[in-house]
Amino acid sequence: MNRISEISRQNIFDFIQVEEIFWSGKMDEIEFLSRIFDLSQMPSTDSRFEDCGGDIWQHRINNYDWEDNWIYYDGRFNLLRCDDSVFLQFLCEMLHPLIRRDTSEVSKLQQIFNDILKNDGFEIVVKTKISGKPIFAARNILTKNAAIEKSNKEITERLNAEYVSSQINLMESSVDSAPYMSIGIAKELIETCCKKILTERKIEPDKKWNLLTLVKETNKILELTPKDIPDEKRASMTIKTILGSLSAVVHGICELRNDYGSGHGKDHKFVGLGSRHAKLAAGAASTLGIFLLETHDIR
Repeated sequence: MNRISEISRQNIFDFIQVEEIFWSGKMDEIEFLSRIFDLSQMPSTDSRFEDCGGDIWQHRINNYDWEDNWIYYDGRFNLLRCDDSVFLQFLCEMLHPLIRRDTSEVSKLQQIFNDILKNDGFEIVVKTKISGKPIFAARNILTKNAAIEKSNKEITERLNAEYVSSQINLMESSVDSAPYMSIGIAKELIETCCKKILTERKIEPDKKWNLLTLVKETNKILELTPKDIPDEKRASMTIKTILGSLSAVVHGICELRNDYGSGHGKDHKFVGLGSRHAKLAAGAASTLGIFLLETHDIR
């Protein structure tokens, strides 16, 4: 059963038409639709042609006697009532850099799509980047993601690295759709934070260090047991306990990565962990990354 209502879909199409935004952008309509549909398997409404592709060519290129917005109301595509996945793919393709090169127009469309889709529990986000250009994907709105997103925003702002930003976007967007990938990226995120800190402190990380050693060396250089706090002995023991727990988290992420993450080849019997495990890995990675970076700033 579809979750995106016909009302929401119509509102999106109405907005596009009012703003005079052409759905296929810079791409030929047949080429655009072929990214989503097999036009050769769809019937023609013109007896002179065998399939939908020939139909579109005749009436949009040769004669040009169909209106620009014909796609929204063509029963073969049924965009007002088709599966949610097809409808969302259609919207994501509209934002693709091959389709639309005006970044302000892309931002406008993404915002209006999300303003309408949130009522039905979906949003469109950046999944990854190619040549610096965003590639979009749809996902369920994750109410539990507020803390993770806040931490990830801080990490992105502090590191100011396009790679880290794209990894965070990918980690967030794959929590539900591909948990094994999110787990793998969580480990890589901690590695990136540690290497950034060490590099800024003029220390070249050893390529042979595993993640646990990398975090240990980062903790050492950051002097994570403060010497200027009252009752040093008690505080030192408490902080060491916390750091031990953080190390356990890192170790856990490593094991998740090795057994269930995206970093190692899997055989045909592989069954990945669920989204709740990916949320744990993503949240732990963000929390640890923020802790190390804040300590780095203070020191």
